[in-house]
Amino acid sequence: MSGKVASEIRQKKPFSCPGEEAFINLARSYEFLHQEISDLFRVHNLSSTQYNVLRILRGAGSEGLSCSEASRRMISHDPDITRLFDRLESRGLIERVRLPSDRRVVKATISPAGLELLGLIDQPLLELHNHQMRNLTQEQVSQLISLLELLRP
Repeated sequence: MSGKVASEIRQKKPFSCPGEEAFINLARSYEFLHQEISDLFRVHNLSSTQYNVLRILRGAGSEGLSCSEASRRMISHDPDITRLFDRLESRGLIERVRLPSDRRVVKATISPAGLELLGLIDQPLLELHNHQMRNLTQEQVSQLISLLELLRP
């Protein structure tokens, strides 16, 4: 028997297997949650990918990261990380410098303006995450995290 998602997407025939239903549920839930977050970022003229890079660079501290290292840490892979960095740099949100010891390596750090922007987003985003999980108990949130982690190698 199919659950709520079948009715939401107006699916008449049964799912081919429980895994398909689980996947559709996961994808639909992600889109719902992500849309609310995207709306918050849009107010600050940011995409979720740009926000992710800013968070990564904030976490890296004053040492910064190369484009390739930042790319490896991203939640969603972006094939054109260089252009993403270009856009953030043109807005003054990150700074890049070529290493004198190896001119091929460019390190990026978050700028004061980038830190200030993240500071404006931190609390509203925390409140949004709490709001999005409001129908789950802390135990259920922990279970959800554990189950999702089991899906990834």
